[in-house]
Amino acid sequence: MPRYGGAASRRVASAMRRRKRGTLRSGRGGKGGRVKSRKQAIAIGLSEARSKGAKVPRKRGSRR
Repeated sequence: MPRYGGAASRRVASAMRRRKRGTLRSGRGGKGGRVKSRKQAIAIGLSEARSKGAKVPRKRGSRR
């Protein structure tokens, strides 16, 4: 059974395109700096998908 739904992968793909164009920004309301990291772009895409109700696993706590 897939871990992520199709809507989630579309959101991540969109975030990756926005990162490549330089329009993906971090922080609340996109008021932070420009996202350059691939990992951060994926995390933002999954977070957006999660907030829209797509099939995405629960966010894990901090890894220490």
